[in-house]
Amino acid sequence: MEINVTQDGNKANIVLSGKLSVATSPDLENAIQSLPETTNEFNIDLTDLEYISSAGLRVLVSTEKTAAQRGGKMVLLHPNEEVAEVFDMTGLIAVFTVIA
Repeated sequence: MEINVTQDGNKANIVLSGKLSVATSPDLENAIQSLPETTNEFNIDLTDLEYISSAGLRVLVSTEKTAAQRGGKMVLLHPNEEVAEVFDMTGLIAVFTVIA
């Protein structure tokens, strides 16, 4: 998996490509945890994400909680049909802000 993170003030723009699995989710978690504590907006671009596992979902849930605790938000951008279906099947579509 490839992770590209850019910071703009309190906003982090994170672009993911490949597979977010049990093997790669720690990389995303580390990337998010390494951001300044003032970061409270997380825009995560899923355009090129091919697959997400339960471990990947856990990182996204954790990021959503972090954003909320800091008075911000997390937005998931452009998931493909398969990834969006995982959000739907798990009920997380009701928790996450997803922009198709």
